[in-house]
Amino acid sequence: MEYAIKLPGDDSGSVYLPIDAKFPMDAYTILMDAYEENDSNAIEAAKTALDRRIKQFAKDIRDKYISPPETTDFAIMFLPTEGRFAEVIRHGLVELLQRDYKVNIAGPTTLAAFLQSLQMGFKTLAIQKRSSEVWNVLGAVKTEFEKFSTVIKAAQQRLDQAHTELDKLVGVRTKAIQRKLNEVSGLPEEETISIIGE
Repeated sequence: MEYAIKLPGDDSGSVYLPIDAKFPMDAYTILMDAYEENDSNAIEAAKTALDRRIKQFAKDIRDKYISPPETTDFAIMFLPTEGRFAEVIRHGLVELLQRDYKVNIAGPTTLAAFLQSLQMGFKTLAIQKRSSEVWNVLGAVKTEFEKFSTVIKAAQQRLDQAHTELDKLVGVRTKAIQRKLNEVSGLPEEETISIIGE
């Protein structure tokens, strides 16, 4: 049974992770029978046969499904029972399959953990991508704020200058007007009301 999991790739594209379920039932059954009979020669022969089958499966998966950049540069061989998975682990095939065939093996419980770790990895990458975007936005805002700050300072200086000039103008003109008014004598209140109103 073949599957592919769609994963996020570069530049908003996607990449597929190939997963192929393998059932080396006959080789595994022969090995289990040899264990039960406690026949060391039969056990060694069955182990060799199982190892050969697993390596052939890995080669087939590599040749058939691994095709970067459309796929990841590795694939998963899913062994659907914990017993088969444990037996392959016991035979020390994990590193050999990864190195020679770029195939990782997974059992029923480890497949879920493996996929969850991949998901976390992609989430981390997405966060890192987004954090670099946020950093770029902050850099742009900082540049704009520096420009804005310069403009605000210039405007503040012009306002201060206008305020100073207004103070001078108001102060000088007010004093001049008051001097002229001092020369004029005030009117009685009745006349003021008749001219200006209450």
